[in-house]
Amino acid sequence: MEEQENGEIKALIKVWFKVLISFIYTYFIVSKLPKGKIRLISLLPVFSVFTILPYSLSTPTTAGLTGFFITWLANFKLILFSFNLGPLTHDLPSKSFFNFILIAAFPIKIKKIGKDPFTPTQKLPLSLPLKVLIYSLIIIAGYFSNYNKSLHPNVLLGVYCCIVYLNLEIVMGVCNKIVGSILGLELSPPFDEPYLSTSLQDFWGRRWNLMVSDVLRYTVYFPVRAFWENHIGKRWAQVVATMAAFVVSGLMHELLFFYITRASPTWEVTCFFLLHGLCLVIEIGLKRGLGFGELHWALAGPLTVGFVMVTGFWLFFPQFVRNKIDVRSLEEVNAVCRFLKGMLP
Repeated sequence: MEEQENGEIKALIKVWFKVLISFIYTYFIVSKLPKGKIRLISLLPVFSVFTILPYSLSTPTTAGLTGFFITWLANFKLILFSFNLGPLTHDLPSKSFFNFILIAAFPIKIKKIGKDPFTPTQKLPLSLPLKVLIYSLIIIAGYFSNYNKSLHPNVLLGVYCCIVYLNLEIVMGVCNKIVGSILGLELSPPFDEPYLSTSLQDFWGRRWNLMVSDVLRYTVYFPVRAFWENHIGKRWAQVVATMAAFVVSGLMHELLFFYITRASPTWEVTCFFLLHGLCLVIEIGLKRGLGFGELHWALAGPLTVGFVMVTGFWLFFPQFVRNKIDVRSLEEVNAVCRFLKGMLP
């Protein structure tokens, strides 16, 4: 076991060394090329390398986070960079290589001055340390009680919803704290209390994984909408662009699941995002076309979060459970505990 853990650490070091080399090439060579197709074509080797990297990692955490940080977010940021758009062009506090790496490699977004038009109104702030405590208690309870065998399957899936959310929130929140301190800048939060969402539009566009929402907005939604507006009109172009963003999100999640499980895709995750994209389009249509107003948050909140959880039980988590990612993740926690224990005097 110890030999396997050491092998994974070495593999992770090699992966991030390749990431560093790719960013050196991008910063010192590609950035000097004219923006547009020439710069995009010159980045094809980087896109290929970033897509292959998670294959050399064997644990769910290392493969999943590398796939999320690099294969998905970094590649999409570089696509925008090809056209002098996105965070690698506009959000850098300075043009230094070090700042370029920080913005490119981590899921962060520099907070813009002024009020964000997408800021939700309902608030129930939970601090990052409190979320870490809750996450730790859930993991410890699972370790000692073996809840994957003792809990009802539906209750277990509810626990998995909490774990997935808290895991992402904590990892991205820690990145925010560290990178924000290094840059000396205030960064936008990675999530905005998605458990208080009052509609699917609120959940996906304003509260859940805001870094991904922002990247998809600029790489998929806006270009697709702009292209189709001249062909089918603004309203239908928005529908096509919304569905395109959810399709891309679904496919990227399928890729991340493949990195983690190494099992052939079943396309359930893509169906999850297609369903939510379709329901979001219907929701917006009801509000705009038929004049449906907003439901009171006390009713809309449970309906929204309940719909996300139920559809997650149905389509998102089955691959997670079938491939025993929960068991493997607990084994990783144990490995980290052993590593930390070994470092103590």
